[in-house]
Order: sequence, then structure tokens, then C-alpha cells
Amino acid sequence: MRLTLATFALPLALLAACSDEPEDAEAGAELDPATEQALNDDLMTDPDLAGSAEGNAALSGSSDRSLPNINRTPEAIAAARTRAAELVGGADALRAVPAPRDLGAAQTVTPAMQKAAQAAVAPGGANCDSRVEYTTAWAAKLPGTFPVYPRGNTQEAAGTDEGGCALRVVSFLTPVPLDDVLAFYHTRALANGYSAEHVKAGGDNILSGTSGENAFVVYGRRLPSGVTEIDLVTSNP
Repeated sequence: MRLTLATFALPLALLAACSDEPEDAEAGAELDPATEQALNDDLMTDPDLAGSAEGNAALSGSSDRSLPNINRTPEAIAAARTRAAELVGGADALRAVPAPRDLGAAQTVTPAMQKAAQAAVAPGGANCDSRVEYTTAWAAKLPGTFPVYPRGNTQEAAGTDEGGCALRVVSFLTPVPLDDVLAFYHTRALANGYSAEHVKAGGDNILSGTSGENAFVVYGRRLPSGVTEIDLVTSNP
């Protein structure tokens, strides 16, 4: 069964739409045909495996995205914020995200967005998307710098380390406001030597950055239900 994780929809559309944009040159070499093909393919995943990682039950959540099993009480939100602050060294250490640069119709790809998307292709040209495993266990295998936000409810996760690939894709929900979640990842990025850029495109707030060959991209949006939805992509070759 083929399932496209929401995380990949926007970066791939942006890559396809802006191949002639000036910022592509800043992002690195032009995409080769193998990369473009891999980035335009759906992730090969098996939704039936979504609940198989019961050992990571704290990370897993409702399989019905329309009815997320999330504790939205003020106490739960406060507890998540407190834990997030602890993970960055205290509430005073949290750094608010600057106002986003609106990409508008230009839909320019940032260097970090391109790097993370290119993680779908291994250095040798192999398609990493055909190697991914679909299980919430991958949410526990994110780089230590970019974990799922405290008490986040993982909806989908996929990843692979095979054949030179180093890809993590995790979608989760949290009742914590979007600005607080973005501030957490912004602070984690800067504290760990990553660059960080905040843009807005396709209705999403997008935080992205790089550190050497490593990259991360956070796509965030506030749902009509009042819940924050986050798609997190990391590439750590």
C-alpha cells in the first residue's frame, strides 16, 4: 500500500516548482534525475504497521487523525511546556522564533529544505523512499537534537538507515500552541550548532536549518480543532 506522509508533500512540490529560482544555487548542486524521481515518488509504507511499536506506546496515538487521542487540558499543556523548557535549559533559555519570511507564490526552497528532501536519495543514487519502514518506532530514533515535542502524539513515522540512507519522517499532534513548539525547535537548533530560518509557504510555518551535512525541517500548522500539527524531517548522513 502506498501512503504519502504529509511531511513530503510541501517540500517536493516546492522543489518541483522552483527549479529555476535563484536560491536553488545557494542550496547546492542542481538536483540530478535520480533525486528528482525519488522526491516525486510516494513513500512506500504500510499503514498496517502504524500500531506495531507498542513498546513505544508513549509515542503512539490514535490511528484516526480526525479524532486524535490527545489530552488538551490546561494541566497537560503546562506539563508539556515545562518539560520542553527543561530540555533547553530552562524557560529563560527558550528563544522565540523570528517572524516568518513569506515565500508567497515564489515558493523558494531553502537550503535546509532541499537537503532534507534530498535525503530521499542515498549518496550512491539509490531511492531511500523504497527502503523506509513505517512504524512509530522511528519517532524514538530521531536525532537527540530534535525529538518529538514533549507529550506529542505521534500519528505517522517512517525512516531508514539502509544503503547509506539517513532519513526520519515523523508527524505528530500536540495541544501546545504552534509558536511554543517552533520556539522549542528553534532553540534546540541554535544550541546545537544548526542554522535556523523561519518561512511561511503553502499555509505552513516552516522552520529549517543545517549543520554541516545534517539538516532538519519542521512544518507546523494549527488545525481547526485547536491542535497543533507538526511534520518533522531530519537528515543525518
